[in-house]
Amino acid sequence: MAKLLVKLQRYFRRKPVRFFTLLALYLAAGSLVFLHSGFAGEPTVTGSQHGPGAGEGPGLPYLGVMQLSRGFKAAATMPEGGRRHGPWFKSTSKEPVERGKAGDYGSTQSRVLRGRSGREKEEDRARYIGCYVDNTRRRTLRGVSFFDYKKMTVFRCQDNCAERGYLYAGLEFGAECYCGHKVQASNASESECNMECKGERSNTCGGVNRLSIYRLELAQESARRYGSAIFRGCFRRPDNVSIALPVSQLMLNMSVDKCVDFCTEKEYPLSALAGTACRCGFPTTLFTLHEREDEQLCAQKCAGEEFESCGTAEYLLVYQTQVQDNRCMDRRFLPTRAKQLVALASFPGAGNTWARHLIELATGFYTGSYYFDGSLYNKGFKGERDHWRSGRTICIKTHESGQKEIESFDSAILLIRNPYKALMAEFNRKYGGHIGFAAHAHWKGKEWPEFVANYAPWWATHTLDWLRYGKKVLVVHFEDLKRDLFVQLQRMVGLLGITACEDRLLCVEGQKDGNFKRSGLRKLEYDPYTPEMRKMISGYIKMVDTALKLRNLSGVPDDYYPR
Repeated sequence: MAKLLVKLQRYFRRKPVRFFTLLALYLAAGSLVFLHSGFAGEPTVTGSQHGPGAGEGPGLPYLGVMQLSRGFKAAATMPEGGRRHGPWFKSTSKEPVERGKAGDYGSTQSRVLRGRSGREKEEDRARYIGCYVDNTRRRTLRGVSFFDYKKMTVFRCQDNCAERGYLYAGLEFGAECYCGHKVQASNASESECNMECKGERSNTCGGVNRLSIYRLELAQESARRYGSAIFRGCFRRPDNVSIALPVSQLMLNMSVDKCVDFCTEKEYPLSALAGTACRCGFPTTLFTLHEREDEQLCAQKCAGEEFESCGTAEYLLVYQTQVQDNRCMDRRFLPTRAKQLVALASFPGAGNTWARHLIELATGFYTGSYYFDGSLYNKGFKGERDHWRSGRTICIKTHESGQKEIESFDSAILLIRNPYKALMAEFNRKYGGHIGFAAHAHWKGKEWPEFVANYAPWWATHTLDWLRYGKKVLVVHFEDLKRDLFVQLQRMVGLLGITACEDRLLCVEGQKDGNFKRSGLRKLEYDPYTPEMRKMISGYIKMVDTALKLRNLSGVPDDYYPR
């Protein structure tokens, strides 16, 4: 045996290419065996076939342990009526897989009652409307969908659908979430929605081919989507419609997709449906999209799609396409050195990076920073590398709050955000990066209490110091900027000494998110603040509110207080 090994060693020393070829083949064979074992012998449960591509509309990637590529999805098809589960569905409980069959659930009535009690708690953000039939060939809710066979909860599904602007959220089979604008199916008996949520045993998440559906009371209408298009609303036809929306096409078989595709091909960011006419254009002073009408005025059915509305000749249904509005995308350094240093001051987590993005688009000039962040520079904030005193940028980002640092600036925009939101945002940034999230262990460990104890007082002293030592301070509340971006951005640009073009500001409204908006996919499903923390933070809110009012400024927004 030893002689054989010596001979093989000498052979491969002389032929290294053959050795590595054999090694690669060995590894490839092992990988194929591993993958085959993962898909062999999977259980079949009577129900609907599902997967990321099961429903109409773009699906979200699976959020569990394993994500299947398109090739594996195709290989994993089952005979009609069968529901196939990959290896990610292997349950750790002792319950048999056959529990997916109707009638195998004990104490069905008690689960339905538990689900109802949970629904009552959700009514501030969503209203339960009932159990509905679902069909794999024609989904009841036809927007995005995602699955999580370990941690699905009612809140998580609602939050994801609301984040994308959908009006309805539906849960099925204990682990599947579907979003949509319309419920296109008949009611089913409440007893048929009898499966516990995988991440929340006290609540019900539909059943086999049955959806527990909620109407989302707080869905952002301005973010509603159809495919890749963003719903902007119903608007009265502008007076000079041929100038406001210069490109048009008659479409007798009209649908949302056809009009959006037409305007995308013509490279316009707005698609307006007017009955059988499709119009394209930009948001301008002739068509600002600021005065929305009741959607019922646009509720004329599309000729090409019975479940969609296509507006009328007088009331246009408007969508924003994927075409980028380039009227506000050009940016450069100031042509001459700035005579004054203007601070863009905020507590960390208060939206400073987002405000910089808006200011750069609105003015056409780069913003600078008191610090240097390579990730921001790589994302397009070219002023990040300049020294903050260079005078080449329109304003300077800073989180500083000492008297000496504040007095270094000639004026400032002071951005204030609800401390509960700001603290969580900064904690996520500290432990997860600019658009990442802190791990569950950080929230539950000692890091979060220590962070709140150290940072909550700073939230208050930061604002108080800028109000006390700042030479010329414009206070902008983050919440007001989100609610009324056009007006607040006009105020900010005015302090910077720039006369903002109105069409440019309208362009900014369509490009407002930027590259540093944190996704809602991993929002906390519980309140991390203890009663002691809330009591402390409430004291700081009152302190800041009093300081603002003493300077004849409006106090903090009302939504700081409900906690």
